[in-house]
Amino acid sequence: MYELSSPSVSKKQLILEIRGKGKISCDLKRHLSPRTVGIIMRSLPLEGNAHLMGQSILYFETNVDSGTERARSEFKKGDVAFLPSSGSICFFINDVSSGKTMTPIGKLGDDVDMLKTAKSGDVLCIYEDTA
Repeated sequence: MYELSSPSVSKKQLILEIRGKGKISCDLKRHLSPRTVGIIMRSLPLEGNAHLMGQSILYFETNVDSGTERARSEFKKGDVAFLPSSGSICFFINDVSSGKTMTPIGKLGDDVDMLKTAKSGDVLCIYEDTA
């Protein structure tokens, strides 16, 4: 009898940590962009310095290399997307209709407003919840 470590293969629960400020639950959803989510999952943990794009998007650059997949340019508060041009993982603080197309990869949990506490240069880290 084998048990899956995660309740679902299509959704992977992760933690987004704003170092020294707090943690937000983050679900990567394989059905949104299977190839990109798979590459990111194999690259975990990922860490980088926070950057802000306007008032609506918090992101950090990674060395993940994945082309555009199921690209969209409209995202809701709490969405998580991958920006292939810079290899960045983006977290949406507000609803956005962007000029840039991004690959949707997941959703943040309840504490989305904690993103507003992050400043440029803060360390963002995304990793598996092993608790």
